[in-house]
Amino acid sequence: MGIVAGLDSSPDFTRIVVCDTDTGAVLRQGYAPHPVDPPEGGRPSDIDPQAWLLSLGEAAGGGLLEGVQAIGVSAQQHALIPLDAHGNTVRPALVGGDRRAQVAAADLVDALGSREAWAHAVGCVPGAAQPVTKLRWLARNEPENARRTAALLQAHDWLVWQLLGRPARRTTDRGGASGTGYWSATTGVYRPDLVELALGHQAMLPEVIGPSEAAGTTPEGLLISAGTGETMAAAFGLGIGLGDAVVSLGASGSVMAVHPEALADQSGMITSLADATGMHLPVVTTQNAVRTLRGTAELLGLPDLEGLSELAMKSTPGAHGLVLLPYLEGERTPNLPHAAGTLTGLRRESMKPEHLARAAFEGMLCGLADALDVLRGRGVEVRRIFLLGPAAELPAVQAAAPSLFGAQVVVPQPADYTAIGAARQAAWALGVSRGTLDPRTPPAWQGAAAQVLEPGEELAAGQAVRQQFTAVREQTHPGAFQ
Repeated sequence: MGIVAGLDSSPDFTRIVVCDTDTGAVLRQGYAPHPVDPPEGGRPSDIDPQAWLLSLGEAAGGGLLEGVQAIGVSAQQHALIPLDAHGNTVRPALVGGDRRAQVAAADLVDALGSREAWAHAVGCVPGAAQPVTKLRWLARNEPENARRTAALLQAHDWLVWQLLGRPARRTTDRGGASGTGYWSATTGVYRPDLVELALGHQAMLPEVIGPSEAAGTTPEGLLISAGTGETMAAAFGLGIGLGDAVVSLGASGSVMAVHPEALADQSGMITSLADATGMHLPVVTTQNAVRTLRGTAELLGLPDLEGLSELAMKSTPGAHGLVLLPYLEGERTPNLPHAAGTLTGLRRESMKPEHLARAAFEGMLCGLADALDVLRGRGVEVRRIFLLGPAAELPAVQAAAPSLFGAQVVVPQPADYTAIGAARQAAWALGVSRGTLDPRTPPAWQGAAAQVLEPGEELAAGQAVRQQFTAVREQTHPGAFQ
């Protein structure tokens, strides 16, 4: 049928893949870093959105987009671009988990009454990263800029708008909208009262269009799809569906799964996002994942995580009784912001480097298994778990994860899944516009090449390790999950 392109504008770079519309096979690729200099007088978390366009143009150089019929755009989540009444940026975009906004987040929780009130209203509790929190920061710290703010866009909204030539109509998708803090995945509508609560007045918000709809067509006839956030695009690129969960191993960790309905969570542990297909993506995050491994490697004088993994493989499940609660930076799941890590089970025979190394891997994975159980406890089915991040390749992770998670673990080969997901969305919108695809059913592309790991005979040992971890957690932090 043709070719489509997917664009991933991450915090640091733009990556573009050009794919076959029928199979999803990647035909061409482009890459360019964003210009690194922050705006004059700005801070690292203040970025001129023009930098994203500059790297986009560079990544698309050399005729990369020749013959492309549609483009999908994914981009970093939570980047807030305030526009004035003429569509010009009021100030540089506020991006990332801006620490300046932490006080504003607590301020908003108090203003609405409680964490529970926010969870009920929009499916998440304000954090420093979310656009609604950045609006409160703007109102408190840059009141003149706040007064000039007439419209709000996120990164992928802004890029789509630019590609279309800045039309009067501005759009977004359910996935991007669900991370703002002023759109509810449960009801599917904006909460303009929360924008006013944060900013001090109303602002124009982009129209939320469906997953297979087009945002528009460029003057050259190139179709631009709805676009979405990077989390939703990566899930779409991986091809996850009902029964699938994704565990992402970064410095901190996240667990998300596809679910047919939004989950309002009074505890605030679940962030209720929407996905790029019309379903939902409940997400639970942990404060400590790979940082647990890096800290342990430093303690043991090891140069890298590969050395820590090799050492851990010399131990056995249960680490000779050593249990590490990996709450080194406090913890989000369970909600223990002021906690520290705890190491128990020290006996003469367990005080060996290999057992501490094993306890670090088991503690990290048990913490993520706790996050998985939060979703399972709300009726989310988890039959298969995609394990992402460079640490997923470590033998010690692969040896322990299936039995500790109690499910089949899939480790996809490294690929540009976020950009591929954006391209798949473009192929869907193109097919719908031509009448060759159902607007309710995305194109069936080839699944990710992956290594599949089964719990097998290790399941019983893994469950015993989980029980040991849970017992120590309950003794140290009683009622943490109540």
